[in-house]
Amino acid sequence: MIRVLLADDHTLLRQGLRRILGDDPGISVIGEAVDGLDAVAQTRALAPDVLLMDVHMPRLTGIQAAQQLREIAPSTRIIILTVSDKDADLFGALKAGARGYLLKSAEADQVLDAIHRVAAGDAILPPALTLRVLNEFAAPSRSVDALTKRELDILRLVAQGMGNKEIAVRLTLTENTVKTHVRHILEKLQLRSRTEAASYALREGLE
Repeated sequence: MIRVLLADDHTLLRQGLRRILGDDPGISVIGEAVDGLDAVAQTRALAPDVLLMDVHMPRLTGIQAAQQLREIAPSTRIIILTVSDKDADLFGALKAGARGYLLKSAEADQVLDAIHRVAAGDAILPPALTLRVLNEFAAPSRSVDALTKRELDILRLVAQGMGNKEIAVRLTLTENTVKTHVRHILEKLQLRSRTEAASYALREGLE
């Protein structure tokens, strides 16, 4: 029997998932968490085999929760179930230790199959997202070693969602100086946008 904990801030979605999983005799839903912090607490208390969790939740995101659980509950395998197909969320979740990443548009049998396969030790990604992961690893190496300390500081803040003005205030720089640093970061890492820079930083653990 695979013991599953559900974590999503939408009650109706949790109820729907509970009904779907309840149709599988090999799966037992042992609890429901309403946000990331609750997911960490319940995982620590219940030790589920699989945690089926959203990315965007109050108090603690799914990625932040996964990062904590990698240390305190390494035996619990995490599957992200989300509406987001953004690189920052996909690569951030994988970097945090998630073993599966599914979109909420997935069919019920795909969710059930993912739970069984991840519980058995496999990793699960939809084909379209798998291709993006493979393309990322096939891309030329782009090392953060090429960045200066100041550029690394700015890249971390970009990954946190800060704009140039906010970064300038935080680091006591002019906004134009920040823009120049961001341009250099993109050039050195062969990236095309701030969004790609944020995704790269998350993948590299620069938070």
